[in-house]
Amino acid sequence: MTHKIISQAKTYLCVCLLLLTLACNKKVENKYKSIDEPLKEVENLYNNYLTKTISSLDNFEGASVEKQKEHYALARKNFKLLEPILAYSDKGNYKSLNAPNIAIIKEEDINDIKVSKPIGFQVIEENLYEEHIDTLVLNHTVRVTKNRLKLIKKNFLLNLKNYHLIWLLRDQITRVATTGITGFDSPVLGESLQESSYTYQTVIDILKIYENNFKSKELLNQFVSLIEESQKALNHDFDTFDRYNFIKNHTNPQLEVLLKIQKDWEVTFPFELALSNNMNTLFSEETINKNYFSDYLSDTTNISEKVVFGKELFNDVSLSKNRNMACATCHVKELAFTDGRKTFDKNQKRNTPTVTYATYQKSFFTDARVGNLEGQVVGVVENHGEFNMTMDKVIERIMSNEKYKEKIKDLYSNKRVNFNIRHAIASYIRTLNTFNSKFDKNIRKEENTLTAQEKLGFNLFAGKAQCATCHFSPVFNGTVPPNYKDTELEFIGVPQTTDTINAKLSDDLGRYDVFKTPERKHFFKTPTVRNIALTAPYMHNGVYNTLEEVMDFYNKGGGVGLGIENEYQTLPFDNLELSTEEINAIIAFMKTLTDL
Repeated sequence: MTHKIISQAKTYLCVCLLLLTLACNKKVENKYKSIDEPLKEVENLYNNYLTKTISSLDNFEGASVEKQKEHYALARKNFKLLEPILAYSDKGNYKSLNAPNIAIIKEEDINDIKVSKPIGFQVIEENLYEEHIDTLVLNHTVRVTKNRLKLIKKNFLLNLKNYHLIWLLRDQITRVATTGITGFDSPVLGESLQESSYTYQTVIDILKIYENNFKSKELLNQFVSLIEESQKALNHDFDTFDRYNFIKNHTNPQLEVLLKIQKDWEVTFPFELALSNNMNTLFSEETINKNYFSDYLSDTTNISEKVVFGKELFNDVSLSKNRNMACATCHVKELAFTDGRKTFDKNQKRNTPTVTYATYQKSFFTDARVGNLEGQVVGVVENHGEFNMTMDKVIERIMSNEKYKEKIKDLYSNKRVNFNIRHAIASYIRTLNTFNSKFDKNIRKEENTLTAQEKLGFNLFAGKAQCATCHFSPVFNGTVPPNYKDTELEFIGVPQTTDTINAKLSDDLGRYDVFKTPERKHFFKTPTVRNIALTAPYMHNGVYNTLEEVMDFYNKGGGVGLGIENEYQTLPFDNLELSTEEINAIIAFMKTLTDL
């Protein structure tokens, strides 16, 4: 009897263990199912839009021009619906497919220069809406674009953790505000407002897919409501759209709520990209992670003391051969760290650029020949028209100064004196960006002092006048948001003098002198327009003394408008047809960017 009871007990125990195992397995299965299902839904969303984009382009060749325009419009719509996911998960291909109709040039070194024709939607759009269509070029571009999309679909792999989703959403909100509403990638049709609305729809769809991530459903509803309100606002005429109020009352609130969402989801980030993990406004010193632009991210110990040391070196004339020139000699604080001259002296052929906001770039000097601020210091030291020294001589002088010698020893644990000197100066320059101008304070709702003219000026700058398609918010330079991987170079046709009747192109070849690439003749880096009221004269050669002259140049259509013909000019317009009132408004806006 006892053996029977024991046997029954064993059987019962085995059954219990089996049931428990099955239950556990089911819980594990459900757990993974709950994780995998949203990702699968996002994949389906992605594949759906990608398939529709390809399908529309498949129907393109052989159709009538009117039908081709219909197929293009549908392909472009689905590409924009695809944008938030593609632009995050496959940045390189997204950039290629959404590139402007300008030759793509990769200059790794003098022996590795690649020049290729652009592909993608902007190129199709420009060719399709030409008065006389080159069918061969158009069809080729469509085929290459379509094949690239098919390749993307074939190699598709999506891996989104919660922090990836926050980055994706933050990127798209920023992309809409900085390039979407400016017309950056809709060069002919000007459909960028409607297209931005499409991208917002995908943002809503993704949020709803991840509904179970939310502890607070109120946050989800609040965010969706904000996006839907933004979509309503975007249903507007391009030229008269109020971009100032859109960013102030739509973009910034979206970023604030997104910050609450990442706290609600208890998201932790493994690192920080260009956009700060804690940004809650587009216009703030905390918006962009300035360390992202440095090659020396780990060197942040004693950083405040290094900045002070760097400032001393920046102002020290002993770093130059004749002990008569410091960085501050050409970069005068009261002039937004410029010098107020056309060129510093007869030995220089280029105007002194501001170093305010210089940290937010991926290339330095007006011809973009150096990749970081530390490298720029070497360029100044070795320039015969500037310090006219070697870094070894600079080290010798600094190390003979007991105070400096002691500071280097105290502040830097390594023995790389050359690097430490350059890093200290660069660290100081990286502090010269406050985002504290009249414009910044108003768009952050800290003040309400912008005039109607100044607001109109920003709206024109970021809209009809197309300034913001090269000078991107919030830095207003040529480093492209939201990834900030590239600082653009442009050829705008700057003349040698102010003679508008017999205008001649400036003889400075710019970027060409670095690698001798013919397609880069007269290309220069796009500078910031922050503090522009203090940095006259303007352009790489200081040809214009006033902002009125600068605006007249752009309004005419750059060099081409002055009769300087060149196939490589990159301005996205023939002329702007701005009225005097509109020009004055843009200038009034630019003056609100002063923060020194």
